[in-house]
Amino acid sequence: MNIDWADLAAACGLLLVIEGILPFLSPAAARRAMSAMAAMADSQLRTAGALSMIAGLVLLWLLRS
Repeated sequence: MNIDWADLAAACGLLLVIEGILPFLSPAAARRAMSAMAAMADSQLRTAGALSMIAGLVLLWLLRS
């Protein structure tokens, strides 16, 4: 399996754009969201992270197949 570095760079750029939308549009809401995450238990954050990764993998699989 060869890595297409241009696709990887584009994906990283898109990630940065998407992550920047909330702080740009509503800094107060972004601050509240970060505070809520800081108050979550480690197990809850791990679960959310795992579900996010699985959703991303499923989406990539659907788009690439």
